[in-house]
Order: sequence, then C-alpha cells, then structure tokens
Amino acid sequence: MLTTIRNSELTAVIDSAGAQLISLKDRSRKEYIWQRDPRFWSRCSPLLFPVVGDCRNNRLLIDGSSYRLPKHGFCKDMEFQRLEQSEDRASFLLQDNALTKAMYPWSFRLSLTYELNAGSLFLKYRVANRDSSALYYCIGAHPGFRCPMEEDAVFEDYCLIFEKEEDVYAMPFDRFQGEYLSNGRGYELRGRTISLSRALFRDNALYFPKIASRRVALIHRADGCGVEVSYPDFETIAFWTTYPDQAPFLCIEPWNGSGARTGEGDELIHKNHVRRLEPGASHDLSMAIRPLTFRTETPPEA
Repeated sequence: MLTTIRNSELTAVIDSAGAQLISLKDRSRKEYIWQRDPRFWSRCSPLLFPVVGDCRNNRLLIDGSSYRLPKHGFCKDMEFQRLEQSEDRASFLLQDNALTKAMYPWSFRLSLTYELNAGSLFLKYRVANRDSSALYYCIGAHPGFRCPMEEDAVFEDYCLIFEKEEDVYAMPFDRFQGEYLSNGRGYELRGRTISLSRALFRDNALYFPKIASRRVALIHRADGCGVEVSYPDFETIAFWTTYPDQAPFLCIEPWNGSGARTGEGDELIHKNHVRRLEPGASHDLSMAIRPLTFRTETPPEA
C-alpha cells in the first residue's frame, strides 16, 4: 500500500512494505530518492532493526540461544500497518508476531512517522518494549539518493560536506572474513569534505564509528544542489553504493550499531552501540532529509 503526503514544498511517497520511503520530490518534480532499479539494488530506504549489517554466519546469540537473522534485520521484509495519515504526515507500525519471534524473542512496537515541515522531511522512530524483560536492539536508516541527480553530471561531480571539522578514520572491512576490523584504519577524513569516487566503496560501506557531526550534505560541487541529512540521535554513519557496478546512487546511513566487528562477540548485548530498553519504556529517535536547491542552501558552518 502506497501513502502520499505533501505540502507546498515537497511530496513524499511511502510504501507500507517495510515502511520504506520510495519517493521524495520538490516543487519542480525533481526526484531525490533512488528508484529501485533491480540491476543494481532493488530497495531504496530500508529500516534497519533489530540489527545493523551482517551478523556473523547470519546468527545472533540472545541469552545463550541462537537466532538466524538476515542482513539489516527483518523490517525490510515486513508489512507495516498504517496508523494515521493526514495531508503532510503518516505513521506506520510493526509489532512483534510469529515471524519476528522466530528471529528476535522480545515483544515490541516499532513505529515510523513521516512528517513534512516546510522544505524538510522528518522521520521519527519510536521503539517500545512490550516485554517483561529488558530488550536490546540496534537501529539504522538506509536512504538511497540519486547520484548524480542531474542528467549531465557524473558521480565524481559530487562531494559530502559534514557539519563539523572531522579528524577520524573509517573502519576498514575485511571482505574475506566479512567483518569490520575494529583496530584498523581505513579512509582518513580530515576537515569537512569527502570528494566522491567509486574506489571509496571497493570493499564495502565507508563506515565512521566515531563522528562529531550530526549533519551531512551530498552536493554537486559546482552548484551546491543536493540533499542534506540530519541525524541527531544516531551515533555513527556510513555511506554505500555498489562496486564495481557503477550504480547512480549513494546511501547515507545513520546507524546505532554496525555489522560484525573483529573482537566483538555474537551476543546482541555486546554489540557496539546496542541500546537497552527497559520493560514498558520507549526510545524516540529522529532524522531529517532536506533537499538543497541552491548554493545558498548548503550547510552552514557549525
């Protein structure tokens, strides 16, 4: 089931299958979201829960029991219930069921609300514990943006501009073991800018486990047009596109969690950036997507 919300600036379309954002257009009808070409990637904005990335051998230990979980968890393959819809807002809900219990033992409610406000789309997540014991989870967003966004541009015309000056390393990925190397040093980010190249994604996502910024923009270097993502409640961020296939998109992925890392056990409670939620309690998280249509709209200095 597709749901459309709009205001004077933007129009967004959400698919209840996975509560996935499948379109975001501005007043000129310019599309910002990757349109799911199966030759490259058949999704466009999956919700990552209760794990982010791959579990070692697709298995996760919870209280000593082994559960089989697919990459990025199960939400992307679940039908969400639409709770409410207005002109500029829509909410979707997933609750535990027999399918989720086979992969994740706790009772939970996970809602995702999309709300348009002026020139931004806000995504508001709420995780609620309906169980009698504390639950643990990781969560992440995975929106894919068209890159290039203009017909006469190429991928390498674009760059990432961070909110703050950074001095950090990406965590390298071992393709043979299928794990991030906890003590390794990959791409070095000094300053605020990453110039895009295909080689950046040779091994996997460009993953920064420690980052000061809570806002990043993907922009065309010549005119400053693009999209800005704010992620105040997420501790890490990753960027991904296909390699060696040259797909015309880039994913900007705020995470609380990550794929398997060396030196990290298989118990969910020991995962990096895992969150604990007490019985009857809930956690709220948010992020925002803002199209940038003019050079003057590029992110301000922090």
